[in-house]
Amino acid sequence: MTRRNDRPVAVGNLALRVAEMAARAREAPRPSASPVAASASPVPPRPSASSVAQCGRVTLGVNLLQGASVQPEPVRWLWPGWLAKGKLHVIAGQPGTGKTSLALSLAATLTAGGRWPDGTPAAPGNVLIWSGEDDVRDTLMPRLLSCGADPKRCFFITDVQAEDGRRPFDPSRDMPALLRAAREVGEVRLLLVDPIVSAVAADSHKNAEVRRGLAPLVTLAERLDCALLGISHFSKGSAGRDPLERVTGSLAFGALARIVFAAFKRSEEDGGGRCLARVKSNLGPDEGGFIYELVLDALADHPGVTATRVDWGTAVAGSARALLARAEASCDPEAMSALDEACAFLQELLAAGPVSATEVQRQALEAGMAWRTVRRAQNRLGITPRRVGFGKDSTSFWGLP
Repeated sequence: MTRRNDRPVAVGNLALRVAEMAARAREAPRPSASPVAASASPVPPRPSASSVAQCGRVTLGVNLLQGASVQPEPVRWLWPGWLAKGKLHVIAGQPGTGKTSLALSLAATLTAGGRWPDGTPAAPGNVLIWSGEDDVRDTLMPRLLSCGADPKRCFFITDVQAEDGRRPFDPSRDMPALLRAAREVGEVRLLLVDPIVSAVAADSHKNAEVRRGLAPLVTLAERLDCALLGISHFSKGSAGRDPLERVTGSLAFGALARIVFAAFKRSEEDGGGRCLARVKSNLGPDEGGFIYELVLDALADHPGVTATRVDWGTAVAGSARALLARAEASCDPEAMSALDEACAFLQELLAAGPVSATEVQRQALEAGMAWRTVRRAQNRLGITPRRVGFGKDSTSFWGLP
């Protein structure tokens, strides 16, 4: 029931009344055009502010921004030349290069207000971390602490409390809630997504699906005015190609990112170690990088806990393509692209402790590796699966010897 003039009116009767009024309107005679107007070609009226559609108090139409009203602004940097506020960045690279550790090292620098690899100071801020691969307690937080992070400034996206219970975070529908939570935290300067492909629910090899999947994350970074940093891999068997084309999945990952980094192992002729280099930058220089090493560290305040940290070295010059080509020229890329890469993949994945065989297989397939090659790498490294539990509830874990 509804009311009209303080009197109850049945909804069915009201609907019938509306239908009758619409029928009368259609049958009503329309004003005839003048002879002059009838002989002339119909000319549509010029659109005006009052001619656009109205929906309640919201005006529907295309918004145009005149260039004269735009005030040019400089790029706002977290780390000048390397991390920009409100922009998407991607770190991709070979297995065994510690891509997650690199991202966590940068996050730790930000939370502690430390110094970036080039020595410039970092203004302290909070970080949001969404990881679909690593555990917060035994991997992510230990690595952050090993790199000197301020734990009070580290926030992890875990799950969502919905009306029907708790469920995993879904970027396609939970961004408004995440935006509110991030604004309550305040001073969020970096959003880390590992791996970036987890934000794409559909086919990550289709450009349109990738752009649609990443759009909510990019919009969130713009509204929070924070840098968005995603982790990815190099596609298997892509040695020798342009580093930007080697990012796993659709080319849209590299196209949407304003800055793309490559992580790789340097050749012995170049001094060895590992390198993080700029592959692409739409905002500044697109070359140069920094040498780094991965060090296994024991946390003094947490007995028995070890974690990988990044020790930054000197700056290197040159394009990522040239640096990477020299590194891969020192070996046979075809021979290295299978078994050796699988060994490096397992060493990186298991460095922080045992991982379930199911998770190893999932990440290996996501990285484009054949499962039979991973099993060969398991035998080469002497990894003996250990089963925990009994019967159907048991789980097989892989760990380094």
